Amino acid sequence: METIELKADIRKTVGKEAAKAMRREGRIPAVLYGADIEAISLSVNVKDLQTLFRKSGSGYQLINLIMGENESKKQVMIKELQTDPVTASFLHADFYEVAMDRKIAVDVQVVTKGISNGVEEGGVLQIVRRELEVLCFPNKVPETIEIDITELEIGDSVHIDEIVFGEDVESTAEGNFTVLTVGAPQKIEEVEVEEEDLEGVEGEEGEEGEEGEEGGEVKKGTGEEKPGSKD
Repeated sequence: METIELKADIRKTVGKEAAKAMRREGRIPAVLYGADIEAISLSVNVKDLQTLFRKSGSGYQLINLIMGENESKKQVMIKELQTDPVTASFLHADFYEVAMDRKIAVDVQVVTKGISNGVEEGGVLQIVRRELEVLCFPNKVPETIEIDITELEIGDSVHIDEIVFGEDVESTAEGNFTVLTVGAPQKIEEVEVEEEDLEGVEGEEGEEGEEGEEGGEVKKGTGEEKPGSKD
């Protein structure tokens, strides 16, 4: 995995008003955490953060964080990124320092390769686990976990113990659970209606209509909206 550089300023002001002023300037507040360091308040440029995500394409990007005027460096990953629920703009970032010789637990997306024989015969591919948690070194985080499904027939499944992970990558799973399966095609049952039942329904509807005419006007909805009414 390529390491991407990101510059950050040491932040001396805290609070909502300071954060709002910072965002108006195109920056967001951030905090660096670590097992062996005290939390450090930072600010990062929003455009730099957007560029980082465009380059990485992964939520577990290894970052060389360059901080302050002294440009001290830390190997970090993004622990949490808060975004606005309406505009999706960045609001706050949490970074976590990682040790390059210590494995970390990360969730990696499951992707499939090929088209299974079972799907070509009408079966349905069902991905039970779309992400799998693995242990690996920070610079060995796989972009995806690829599973070749070409040989799978209807009724076949792939379990966690059958997946071959990359070098220095291991699963944290407990138990041999199903990751994906090829199910049988779903049949739609047709309900047969007897002709006698249809005749009975038509007769009842006809009688009801005649009864309405004898008793007076039968009011039906016109579809026009009443004043003040709402859909």
